Amino acid sequence: MSERDGQRPVPDHSQPPDDAELSRRLHELDRRLGENRAERASDRVPVDAPPKPGFAMAMRLGADFVAGVAVGAALGWGIDRLFGTSPWGLVIFLLLGFGAGIFSVLRAAGLMKPAGK
Repeated sequence: MSERDGQRPVPDHSQPPDDAELSRRLHELDRRLGENRAERASDRVPVDAPPKPGFAMAMRLGADFVAGVAVGAALGWGIDRLFGTSPWGLVIFLLLGFGAGIFSVLRAAGLMKPAGK
């Protein structure tokens, strides 16, 4: 069987390879890597390509929501630690953070007027 059949030849480990053999194997590996890189280069999106506007808006909306919930949870946890009211501070502020995250997402999406206008 040859290497082209999809099976690699079994290396002979009985003798240490000489420098010429190692050099030949290195060049063969370099050639195969170059072929793979050329095949994959056509599948890649250019790094310079700007992201689509929809993707940017989705990232912003997701970050606004997660930030609201995370800040609410952190405040609730801090109040519980400070006043010893566990778990009520966390529960209440987690719900308030959830509401603030929804409110922020609605404002950013343009489904709600900004405050004060």
